[in-house]
Amino acid sequence: MRFTPQFLDDLRARLPVSEVVSKRVKLKKAGREWKGLSPFQQEKSPSFFVNDEKGFYHDFSSGKHGDIISFVMETDGCAFPEAVERLAQMAGVALPAATPDAARHEQRRKTLYDVMDLAAKFFADNLTSRFGAKARGYLADRQISPSVQLQFKMGYAPAERFALKEYLGAAGIPVDDMVEAGLLIGGEDIPVPYDRFRDRVMFPITDLRGRIIAFGGRALEKDVPAKYLNSPETPLFHKGDNLYNFPMARTAAHNGATLVVVEGYVDVIAMVGVGFQATVAPLGTALTENQLQLIWKMADEPILCFDGDKAGQKAAWRAAEMALPHLKPGKSLRFALLPEGQDPDDLARSGGRIAVEEVIGAAKSLSDLIWAQATLGGDFATPERRAALEARINELANGIRDDVVKKYYRQDLAERLRNTFNPQGNYGAGRGFGGGGSFRGGAGGGGFGGFGGKAGGGFGRPGAARSFTPGAAGRIEPRGRSAASAGSQTINRSPYQVVSPQLANSSIMRGQRSAISRREALIVQSLINHPWLLHDRLEEVAALELAHPEMHRLRAGIIAAFAHEHHHGDEVEQSEQMRSDLVKAGFSEQLQHVERAITTKDVWAAQPGAAREDVLSTWTQLVALHRQWHSLLRELKDAELALGEEASETNYGWLRDVKARLAEVDGIEALIEGFGESSGRFLRSS
Repeated sequence: MRFTPQFLDDLRARLPVSEVVSKRVKLKKAGREWKGLSPFQQEKSPSFFVNDEKGFYHDFSSGKHGDIISFVMETDGCAFPEAVERLAQMAGVALPAATPDAARHEQRRKTLYDVMDLAAKFFADNLTSRFGAKARGYLADRQISPSVQLQFKMGYAPAERFALKEYLGAAGIPVDDMVEAGLLIGGEDIPVPYDRFRDRVMFPITDLRGRIIAFGGRALEKDVPAKYLNSPETPLFHKGDNLYNFPMARTAAHNGATLVVVEGYVDVIAMVGVGFQATVAPLGTALTENQLQLIWKMADEPILCFDGDKAGQKAAWRAAEMALPHLKPGKSLRFALLPEGQDPDDLARSGGRIAVEEVIGAAKSLSDLIWAQATLGGDFATPERRAALEARINELANGIRDDVVKKYYRQDLAERLRNTFNPQGNYGAGRGFGGGGSFRGGAGGGGFGGFGGKAGGGFGRPGAARSFTPGAAGRIEPRGRSAASAGSQTINRSPYQVVSPQLANSSIMRGQRSAISRREALIVQSLINHPWLLHDRLEEVAALELAHPEMHRLRAGIIAAFAHEHHHGDEVEQSEQMRSDLVKAGFSEQLQHVERAITTKDVWAAQPGAAREDVLSTWTQLVALHRQWHSLLRELKDAELALGEEASETNYGWLRDVKARLAEVDGIEALIEGFGESSGRFLRSS
């Protein structure tokens, strides 16, 4: 048997039926399917349908039905082996070598599938037993419910060295099979093979048909060599050719869901939990070319969502460099980076679907990432440095194999160069995230998730050009307008800083904030000093949009302390107990940052001992202003984008109006200090 069922399944997974059929039949989208005229007989009305999700075609006129292999056999008049060879060539995969042992190896794989099923049952049973209490606690802390645990077939590997080995042995499984399946560690230098996974939460990995082919294990103890441990390469599992959650994601993507690629198992589960069913992850490695091809079979422009730290930024750039040679018309990537210190799991748990949608909605194109990375931290004050930048981006563009895509990338990057280094200083308000600064190496701006640099303008294409002249303090101002004119409200910023400081520091930009806002600190302080607020307002607290990652984490700690501990005593004692619980949970530094962010003690109701009426009044005001502020920041982004598209008086007026309303919010916030009469504030201060 030269072509094993596993190879044929892989071939079908790599080639959607519509892609193969479209070589012969002109197809049109019809809901979730494709339709066209029958290739088997003459007809005027389409009766030939293709369904990529189910992997078949059906011709109502002739009654013929089949998959990609039968279609090639029918239309090309070739035999089965030749049809498979043609499809393998189309998919870019090597044909398996014909060997006398092929049938034996295939039977061996079937046996190993059974072994993996038994192992998964063992792990699942242990998770629900008394031995799995610690693992259940970890999953509860990550807000992974029992129903989600069942959905993903999660389990627990006991800490004992031979627990799984003894279980499988009792079921009649030979030790050699356990080793070959990657469940035991064995070898010539290991006389007694032992369990590979011990004291770990287990994540089964399945193939396209839902069969378990490997496991990932998350350690529960801190001092272990590997926090995450994956199965080794086995006859069933090749980690560079598979994706975690592939079957569910493929179905969801086919039904129109946004395809998102994250870095880990828990990230996938968290994303699915807030409604992003089409989420996958590579398996302990950087994204591979084979995985990229699998992803592109599901979506033309998947979104790669990486952690907001330096490692996440490096992972994004590695993925971009790997993808460049393989770009084709309509096939690309988009990138979304989280605030530093957060991963998709953190974001989903702290901010829910809305927070995830905001990050995903702000995803930027591959060309934006290339430009940002090429200009990151650069000082392009001399012609030679600008020439080096041009050579670098030309080198990147030349790596694209498709001539049409390469042409448009060259045009795009050339346009960015012209607008950035235009001697007139063209205004670059535009469609993206900016890094402030100038040719002379001004301070780098916020950039997208840390990207962007001194000259680069961060992520985004330059917008409508306007002529600028140097202004006071090194700023660039529009000619013919005074920066000091209060009536004109001219935008005073470098042409390479394409967002306002307010927007650059907002959660919309999803960059790490260098300082915690006073309002967010007051919100958190109110919860610490008045834990009773959480009784009736828990959902409101959980849904609040907090810009600073530390405030995200501290809020999660407050909610966890509230949920896990029964606070006794009066309100002051409850506050002291809440603060003590947070210190024990490792939030001492965050508590200090909150105190430093509150520059005045005049917000009486946020302090311990305030009357409930004052606390509720102040809380209501804080939350209303906080929501209004974030709503205005979104509108500010829209106004700035519109101004970049068209520098009209209408758009200038819109921008002025939004900024004025933001100033009003700041003014109203100051009035909060007036609350506290029920607490005797005025009596005490007289």
